[in-house]
Amino acid sequence: MVSVVKTLLAQQNWHEERKALRALILDCGLKEQVKWGKLCYAHDEANIVIIYGMKNYCAIGFFKGALLEDENDALVQPGKHSQAMRQLRFKNLTEIKDSENGVTSFIRKALQVEKDGLEVDFGEKDNLDYPEELQDALDGDPELAEAFENLTPGRQRGYVLHVFDAKQSATRLRRIEKNRTSILLGKGLNER
Repeated sequence: MVSVVKTLLAQQNWHEERKALRALILDCGLKEQVKWGKLCYAHDEANIVIIYGMKNYCAIGFFKGALLEDENDALVQPGKHSQAMRQLRFKNLTEIKDSENGVTSFIRKALQVEKDGLEVDFGEKDNLDYPEELQDALDGDPELAEAFENLTPGRQRGYVLHVFDAKQSATRLRRIEKNRTSILLGKGLNER
């Protein structure tokens, strides 16, 4: 794993920023891992934070960030459907250096959330509204309906949101058809 970590740290984009964030995280006593091709840090096998290198910013993501006290609204919801993850975003190394105390504070808060056994309420996943096109496809295809029902709730949610995000009915229908085989195979939206 050491060579994988070195490779990730050596990436050209956000090189110094990754190293600075990593140092702050390791100083808080978290265990370093590589997950999803990113530097990820855990406590007792529970993911606490992850480092992202995006096109326009780098970030430290908090897996249970929605539970963190954030009186200054520093945490960003990474996507409109993100329920738990929150990020601290940075545009350069100076921003990280100027925010070291705040970053460390958030890491410690995230660690305490985990130690306290707090859990994010993922109630939205149980209250999914299916797009009409998806519901019609499931009603008209018992094999697809059974396979969809056998998917994990997270995989179901991924497909529902993917179909719902299309603005036009024709696009929603194409998305359903395109993903039919993956659903039948029990795979999630982005699984190969």
